[in-house]
Amino acid sequence: MFVGKTLLIVTLIFFSLFLALFLFSPASQFPQESLNSSISEKAEIWTVRRIMEWRPCDWWLKGKPADICNGFLMMQLCQLRSNGYLRVDCYGGLNQMRRDFCDGVGIARLLNATLVLPKFEVAAYWNESSGFGDVFDVDYFIEQMNGFVQVVKELPAELASKEPIQVDCSKRKGLFDYVETVLPSLLEHHYISITPAMSQRRDRYPQYAKAALCQVCYKALRLTSALEKKGSELLQAIPKPFLSLHLRFEPDMVAYSQCEYSGLSPSSVQSIEAARGERKTYTGEQARYWRNRGKCPLTPNETRIILQALAIPTNTSIYLAAGDGLMELESLTSVYTNVFTKSTLLSDEDFKNMHGNTKAALDYYVSISSDSYVATYFGNMDKMVAAMRAFKGLYKTLFLRRRAFAELCSKGFHGNLLMDALYKVHKDDFVMGVGSALPDCFCEFKLRG
Repeated sequence: MFVGKTLLIVTLIFFSLFLALFLFSPASQFPQESLNSSISEKAEIWTVRRIMEWRPCDWWLKGKPADICNGFLMMQLCQLRSNGYLRVDCYGGLNQMRRDFCDGVGIARLLNATLVLPKFEVAAYWNESSGFGDVFDVDYFIEQMNGFVQVVKELPAELASKEPIQVDCSKRKGLFDYVETVLPSLLEHHYISITPAMSQRRDRYPQYAKAALCQVCYKALRLTSALEKKGSELLQAIPKPFLSLHLRFEPDMVAYSQCEYSGLSPSSVQSIEAARGERKTYTGEQARYWRNRGKCPLTPNETRIILQALAIPTNTSIYLAAGDGLMELESLTSVYTNVFTKSTLLSDEDFKNMHGNTKAALDYYVSISSDSYVATYFGNMDKMVAAMRAFKGLYKTLFLRRRAFAELCSKGFHGNLLMDALYKVHKDDFVMGVGSALPDCFCEFKLRG
């Protein structure tokens, strides 16, 4: 009798252990059809009904520049009379320079400065030598900014041969910062250059300066006709409907993040180490803390898992908006097989003749026109694309949640449990329009039930 009870207890324990191992084994051990059956029960993320959207604010979109000035206490600052010439110096990739230039236009309006065409960085790192006029339609820009800020192509003769006086704006944030510390230099030297601080407080701008910033960001910066033609060719070549995916898993991006990854190919590890320089990878508890804060770029494989969790069909046409040197791409393309890139769609000659800015401009152009847009990061391009898509009324836009993915994995979620949790997190974001635009020029709009 005792032996029989013992055997029964051992059998129950063994069965319990077997069941636990089956239920909580890693996702890679689950049969693919098990995951697919869970995914097929969900509606594709874009079919979910939304509650909130961001739309361009009426005060900017429908207001006239003169009307925006009415009632402003410091009318002498609001009037369009020039206090001198200002050039915005822009550094980094195209979308960072675009952001800085938009800020610079707002600052020029704050100071009643006449805007000189900006200086774009010439950088071997970005494979870059193109200037503002190589990317954007200058005449269109000047026409669209009429009434918002004065713009000139050329300086007057007495200033044409001079370099501007550089003014440090690294700690400047709002109206009175600029009026008290930058305006005196403008009045004294008549020609200055600035690089806007990354921490601009646009909420401290008066409305007429905000309007100038909104106008340049969303209406006045149109690509040159040559680039628009090339962008249209790309759009025509991609099977419709299509998703534009901004993937950030280049060696320099991973090295900069200081994140720890396992299971990468030897070539990827070598590329990352070459880009790392003096930056050290976080390890141990520090690495887990850093990852759980959402600081680590998603790998193509992690991106693939989230796309599947969102019930995005694996036969979806995907345009890969990304820089050169993407790593580990096979883990995405082995499942999502209809992936297109600039290098596969453009002729070899076209692709080789392009600089960093023109390549980024094409990615931007395609992304703001795609049926849906997914970003794996919340960088300058993503913010610009999401806002422009909202401006155009295209709301199938989503930012993948790196932090949520890391936290769920650290808590032991895997398989269908992970897929369901990822779906819920991103569904909530999509319903509420999280991240689809920034509040500088956009206002929340509640949709009717």
